[in-house]
Amino acid sequence: DYIWYAPLNIHYHIGVDGISVAMILLTAFVVFAGVLVSWKEERMSREFFFLLMFLALGAYGFFISLDLFTLFFFLEVAVIPKFLLIGIWGSGKKEYSAMKLALMLMGGIALVLVGILAIYFASGSWDIVELSQYHIKPEEQRIFFPFLFIGFGIFTAIFPFHTWVPDGHSSAPTAASMFLAGISMKLGGYGCLRVATYLMPEAAHEYQWVIVLLATIAIIYGAFATMMQTDLKYINAYSSVSHCGFVLLGIGMLSQTAITGAVMQMVSHGLMTALFFAAIGI
Repeated sequence: DYIWYAPLNIHYHIGVDGISVAMILLTAFVVFAGVLVSWKEERMSREFFFLLMFLALGAYGFFISLDLFTLFFFLEVAVIPKFLLIGIWGSGKKEYSAMKLALMLMGGIALVLVGILAIYFASGSWDIVELSQYHIKPEEQRIFFPFLFIGFGIFTAIFPFHTWVPDGHSSAPTAASMFLAGISMKLGGYGCLRVATYLMPEAAHEYQWVIVLLATIAIIYGAFATMMQTDLKYINAYSSVSHCGFVLLGIGMLSQTAITGAVMQMVSHGLMTALFFAAIGI
């Protein structure tokens, strides 16, 4: 725990628990596999691997942050390199896909920023451990919760903000596809769990039916859309929308068993989808 900026009480506060450790191990595995798959990358290889490591830095930082501002900072770091990786090393409609992905994720980040600033001005703290003890008023929770849940939900392909997933995944180079599906979509699930539902449980209960409904639509729609595809990358991308619907459904159920299931689903989907993209790339 180190003070970054004293006037606003911003700390570089990091630590792990069981969920963070699971996400860190997942990130390590996917990045390692992504490097091996890209071993023969010849075009601007230094820049390519630098951006891949930079992405990993953002993901690791996000999963270990215990301060909302630090968490937001690393979430931002985990978006910029994706735009360049798809725009430079991608295939197909790469410029369109890179722009769409960056704009939609930046939109999600903007909502997250509004949510965390609201929490800070309501409580005077960025610290997630402190905030879990602090009781945010129910009427404030009702206003703040949708910003955070939808903002992080865009990363997890929540319906109807899932449209960046097929385009982004299908145009990205193999390692970036692996990272996008395996890790990036988990940033959203982790954020929904660690920030939105953990810090604002009453609002989560109130909006529970909305979360469950949107997650169910994503599961069914993603599955039907997958069956319509002929391109392997699109098959994997649309199935990711469906699988991440299960993560949001688990979080939306708000019971310990369901949340444990959501974390297990994040890990299993991360490994499976990343390796499937690797197989497609090979």
